[in-house]
Amino acid sequence: MIGAPKAYGGAVAETFSAQLWDDISDIYSAILAHPFLSGLTDGTLPEESFAFYVIQDALYLRDYARALAAVGSRAPTAGATRMFAGHAADAIAAELELHGALLDELGISHGMLQRAELAPTNLAYTSYLLATVRGGSYAEGVGAVLPCYWIYAAVGKRLLATGSPDPRYQRWIATYGDDEYAAVVADVIAELDRVSYGLSDDERARVRSHFRTTSRYEWMFWQMGWVRESWPV
Repeated sequence: MIGAPKAYGGAVAETFSAQLWDDISDIYSAILAHPFLSGLTDGTLPEESFAFYVIQDALYLRDYARALAAVGSRAPTAGATRMFAGHAADAIAAELELHGALLDELGISHGMLQRAELAPTNLAYTSYLLATVRGGSYAEGVGAVLPCYWIYAAVGKRLLATGSPDPRYQRWIATYGDDEYAAVVADVIAELDRVSYGLSDDERARVRSHFRTTSRYEWMFWQMGWVRESWPV
């Protein structure tokens, strides 16, 4: 089961992952209150903001796939290596499927996507992820990539209860609110809890810091889409 008792699902309170989720309760609350998400459910999100977000998310997933592959390459077990390698491949598949269909419907050509530039928040987020998974420990890498999995699953489940009158927004919600996706996320949470045993206090603190930082970037990513963030100079 994904999540923490007060937020989403029913993770056991004493697990390391539940502690991390409790640590970001303020960030998760801010995410749920963000106008980008309320605009998805009531259908008022401007198409231009959604299109900007979809382009940036497609660009993000390419680097996220690289981050997952890097985490998998450092995994201590063959099962974890296979899991993260599979998820890296799935991230690319998601870009081709969900984002591909949405981009077509939004009138965004492949050429426009190829010419698109990473927005400042996107570049900062992906740079932080790649630096952490390549320069930190395996546990730090898992802690850094987990919020993207977990927060999207939690948000998807939350928004699924309301739905959206816009079929494009509803498709996005359904993708991340799906039980199959929740099972994928649960496996990653379980892996973090597995490797958390035996970590020193210092390493736990580093994992906690990365988890909170990338959770903040998740809020910033929706803010980036909402305002259609651009480089100031």
